[in-house]
Amino acid sequence: MAKHEDEPVPIYTSLEPVYGDGSLLEEARLRFDKMKSKFQQLFSHPPEIFARSPGRVNLIGEHIDYEGYSVLPMAIRQDTIVAIRKRAEDEEKLLRIANLDDNKYSMCTYPADPNQELDLKNLKWGHYFICGYKGYHEYAKSKGVNVGEPVGLDILVDGTVPTGSGLSSSAAFVCSSTIAIMAAFGVNFPKKEIAQLTCECERHIGTQSGGMDQAISVMAQTGFAELIDFNPIRATDVKLPAGGSFVIAHSLAESQKAVTAATNYNNRVVECRLAAIVLGIKLGMKPKEAAYNVKTLSDVEGLCMSFAGTRGSTDPVLAVQENLKEEPYTAEDIEKITNESLQSIFSDSPTSLDVLKAAKHYKLHQRAAHVYSEAKRVHAFKDTVSSDLSEEDMLKKLGDLMNESHYSCSVLYECSCPELEELVKVARDKGALGSRLTGAGWGGCTVSLVKESTVPHFILDLKEHFYQSRIDKGVIGNNDLGLYVFASKPSSGAAIFKF
Repeated sequence: MAKHEDEPVPIYTSLEPVYGDGSLLEEARLRFDKMKSKFQQLFSHPPEIFARSPGRVNLIGEHIDYEGYSVLPMAIRQDTIVAIRKRAEDEEKLLRIANLDDNKYSMCTYPADPNQELDLKNLKWGHYFICGYKGYHEYAKSKGVNVGEPVGLDILVDGTVPTGSGLSSSAAFVCSSTIAIMAAFGVNFPKKEIAQLTCECERHIGTQSGGMDQAISVMAQTGFAELIDFNPIRATDVKLPAGGSFVIAHSLAESQKAVTAATNYNNRVVECRLAAIVLGIKLGMKPKEAAYNVKTLSDVEGLCMSFAGTRGSTDPVLAVQENLKEEPYTAEDIEKITNESLQSIFSDSPTSLDVLKAAKHYKLHQRAAHVYSEAKRVHAFKDTVSSDLSEEDMLKKLGDLMNESHYSCSVLYECSCPELEELVKVARDKGALGSRLTGAGWGGCTVSLVKESTVPHFILDLKEHFYQSRIDKGVIGNNDLGLYVFASKPSSGAAIFKF
């Protein structure tokens, strides 16, 4: 039997396989009906196909996917749906991208040109669709698929993943867009190839994504979290203990990943590469070889393990402690070690060159210590779930790992913010077994492990002790709380609908 990542994205003729039954199904029917009539109203034709991809919450394994390490997310029920119609050859060759929420997102129009460049200084929401459009054409070409002359597309989007929440609204949008475009052109590739492709797509918008968000969005299975491995991408089902539930809570600080990339997200990617290069040199590599061949901390993990072995340990963090100083490095400090200018090391990456312009110094010790310790926690989490511990002990151990992860993200990786710190503290004070920031950080959401039986009470406590003061100030409406704090069981991944 084929592994599920080798299978294509499933195509359904009804909503039940994805949305189940009961209130979720009713809600989905209303959304799809609304999209159909809005599409007809805007474009004078019905849509041909719908594609959906879910958001995700990362349970553990933050900021390590782009370093080549496994992560452990689950899909959530919130998703992005893209309705699409391929325009006839005699119709104008335009991509018209509308949103169901047209008060917030006005229609974007682009030429039907897969080679167009995106203006990243003038970021539009429709750019995320163009990421998928460009990526699909590049990929189809590399597979020898004849896509023919460009034709126009009519597109309508509806997303329920809160933006800037760290729940991967951008990946859900890029994945559903790419899958909708493929379906419109009558092709479907294995899920693992689509996951890889959509990860590369998002780089068109300037974020150096690691691939976790796309992999879980495309490959998730109902009822399971997934251990996602990279190079090559693959997914292993992880069954979570029935007595625990994950509550996701928005800090109400929006994480502007694409906007702040040079100082936040991409800055950490650059710091990790520099840490890996310096470690490689300190552990015996020739400077030139390390400077141009070492890309991630996983590339030098073997050297770190060998070093640790000489001290009677298997922990790569030992090599970090003894070979990288805790004080920040300047560009000059690093150039003395590498004998190369940072500009030449990163010459093939415009987004990294933007980081070099913005950065005053680089914290190599802290970033490497986070990545290596977080990678170990992911496997400890998976091993705990499959152990023969009692459910009580298992939930406690999982919570402890989540708390350690948050400390590392906050102190070593510095990707937290005051609102996230406050929300984590409230969650733990009110009975969470573990609570941590999730997603890129610098805003967005926390994920807390709580006993299933206490979920309603826990959510009320969060309302009272975190959200009520914000409701009183008018930051959010009293009736909108369900959008910002909710429990989630693992949901299903990407799907195509043809009705």
